[in-house]
Amino acid sequence: MSATPLQTAEFDYSLPDTSIAQHPAEPRDAARLLVDRGPSQATAHHRVSDLAELLQPGDLLVVNDTKVLPARLHLVKATQGSVEVLLLEPTGHHRQWRALVRPGRKVKVGTELFVPRSTDGAPVVVVDDVLDDGQRVVTVHDDDLMDRIGEMPLPPYITEPIGDPERYQTVFAREPGSVAAPTAGLHLTQDLMAKLQTRGIEIARVELRVGLGTFRPISTDEVADHTMHAERYRVEVETWERIRAARRVVAVGTTVVRTLESVAATGELAGDTSLFISRGYDWQVIDVLMTNFHVPRSSLLVLVDAFMGQRWRDLYEHAISEGYRMLSFGDAMLIERKSAGPIEHEEDAQ
Repeated sequence: MSATPLQTAEFDYSLPDTSIAQHPAEPRDAARLLVDRGPSQATAHHRVSDLAELLQPGDLLVVNDTKVLPARLHLVKATQGSVEVLLLEPTGHHRQWRALVRPGRKVKVGTELFVPRSTDGAPVVVVDDVLDDGQRVVTVHDDDLMDRIGEMPLPPYITEPIGDPERYQTVFAREPGSVAAPTAGLHLTQDLMAKLQTRGIEIARVELRVGLGTFRPISTDEVADHTMHAERYRVEVETWERIRAARRVVAVGTTVVRTLESVAATGELAGDTSLFISRGYDWQVIDVLMTNFHVPRSSLLVLVDAFMGQRWRDLYEHAISEGYRMLSFGDAMLIERKSAGPIEHEEDAQ
């Protein structure tokens, strides 16, 4: 008798608007950290600043050092009608990008788009094609356009101005390429990373260029029918050797999880991954995960369920009742894989 297909409705939960963080914690590592050591131990409440004491010498902390592009462009048509273009990823052809365009139904193939109040009158973006999923292919004629007028592509549930755009970048961001931040990494500071290394917890960097598809809610009734958008990743040879030799691998964020598990599954240190991790997944690399709280019915929540089991629901309900701040600018969890070793507080190891 076949198993009942996993339903997307299992990953819904009640998320009050008042629980969605509109601003990041200050300082970054002041964010709260809900620590789960498994069903046999009480949940603990900490701050991200406690991370060095929560981990152990020999652990390897892995971060995603991708940098977010200022990919949201506010442009106008020749008629002066406003158009928003969100550049998603290069197509591989000269100056062409996949993009989201709003209002899409009013922006047809061949539409030329201009910088508002520009004095030279030259189009900076031209719509080349409409794809089956509603995305557009556009050509960007100005190589400096994002640097000149681009804005950080904050998620739609963040409705208040960010102030400093650097707060939507990690402190270790290097190579521009993402249209969303690896949000768990937003909590780390240079001082905290130095403290981790002093304690014997090494840090490794990988790259996964985060796309919007990762964060979108699943629209299908059955989880297995969901299609993940591919994202480009890269892991250096020396980094992979360190990961394979580590006592425990602690992933900072689900993007690190998908990167490392993709390498383990394919043997390829670079490429595109559409790995969709769901219940029953055979874990190869990750032992401990630091992650933010995720959108209901999202693939990220399905990943957390696969990692720690269905008690994520109790933890989410507990976090909301305790006033934790949710989603991209919110607080975080430190959780262990079902078969991994325990997360030990410093006094536990003495």
